[in-house]
Amino acid sequence: MTDFSALLQPDRGQPARGIHVVHPDAFDAWLARQPQRVRTATAAARVTGKPGNRAILPGEAAEEWSMLLVCDEDSASPWRIASLGDGLPEGTYRLADAGEPGAAMLGWCLAQHRFTRYKAVEAHGPRVLLTGEPGRIEETVRLAQATARVRDMVDTGASDMGPAELEAEADALARAHGASVTVTRGDALATGYPMIHAVGQAATKERAPRLIELEWGDPAHPRVAIVGKGVCFDTGGLDIKPSAGMRLMKKDMGGAAHALALAGLVMSRRLKLRLHLLIPAVENAVSAAAFRPGDVLATRLGLTVENTNTDAEGRLILGDALAKAVEGAPDLILDFATLTGAARVALGPDLPATFVQDEALAAELLAAGERAYDPLWRLPLHDGYDDMLKSDVADMVNAPDGGFAGAITAALFLRRFVPRGIAWAHLDTFAWRPAAKPGRPKGGEAYGLRAAWTVLKARFGS
Repeated sequence: MTDFSALLQPDRGQPARGIHVVHPDAFDAWLARQPQRVRTATAAARVTGKPGNRAILPGEAAEEWSMLLVCDEDSASPWRIASLGDGLPEGTYRLADAGEPGAAMLGWCLAQHRFTRYKAVEAHGPRVLLTGEPGRIEETVRLAQATARVRDMVDTGASDMGPAELEAEADALARAHGASVTVTRGDALATGYPMIHAVGQAATKERAPRLIELEWGDPAHPRVAIVGKGVCFDTGGLDIKPSAGMRLMKKDMGGAAHALALAGLVMSRRLKLRLHLLIPAVENAVSAAAFRPGDVLATRLGLTVENTNTDAEGRLILGDALAKAVEGAPDLILDFATLTGAARVALGPDLPATFVQDEALAAELLAAGERAYDPLWRLPLHDGYDDMLKSDVADMVNAPDGGFAGAITAALFLRRFVPRGIAWAHLDTFAWRPAAKPGRPKGGEAYGLRAAWTVLKARFGS
């Protein structure tokens, strides 16, 4: 992974090239104050003051150039100077006349991260950013590492990111932070976690299903469960997806990637909580052993589920994992899942559909998303749609007919496994960026991670 700590340094007055970040509304006044050589350079670069305009500005000597960026991003945005992070020559930089970089250090770091597992990328020396707020460096590096972890895991092909590899990721986290890991695999799931077993039973022995659990922290502290959907590849099962729908299904473990990254942040910051991380990891494969439409599945909670769609498998494995999490009587449960296409139709890629059955937690999450520039959008756990989950032969179905309110009915299914007295939030996230933006390449992406981290840090930080 990129050494993000090498990209940020305390500003002690060392030599550095300046970066002028100018708002479009202030551009004309800024330009009027500049010497003629700067006005000539901006005219030659056709800089008109529109957002995104940029130019190299000459100094008094040939080697004393600086950079101009016209930017309408708020000063608190992580992405304010991200477009420069991978476009400047290697060297050391500081903001020339726009204060401290602050949150923009995150975008500067992430702009220099590349996923290189399968493709060689031309090497560049680091672009180092100076800051007069050295106390922010460590937190920024942690966030960059967590975001890059999500991106890299999601970008990895399913052949290299199966249930065993998710287990290895949890093991590595545990070794780094002194946590313990327990794994229930294969046929051992059949009695304790029958829905996880059913979904994963068609996969090969090497890609057997499993429930991965990590425990960390002082048992006397409040217990927090973080759950992540780990469908390492989703064919749709016997309700098989078309090729276009299967193309990106390596990302269906994106919820697990978010949960692992958030757990890493919790442990690295040593928050005052007792962490219970749960990753139900499966491959929804097709074979003679695949579970079928019409099968009635047992659950850890004791409910029965009529399987009406084998492509609605994520909620099944999450149901068993949530039931296990509840047994520890947690103060808080957060789950992340690439759960429904309906959420994407409603909200697009950038906004995780957020379902919360605790009003205080809902307010915290939404406010944290705004502060962290990691927005969430709340959808209702509408009791009136609960009847859509009725079954003629079992306690409920996993996927109602008709497709109405698909993200909501999926969340209502999960709610069956979480008692009303437990604060619980479900984030239906995309985990994929379909088009690049500065500091945010096309591919795997962390949505909702910083918002959730902001809440945990505020609640359980020292």
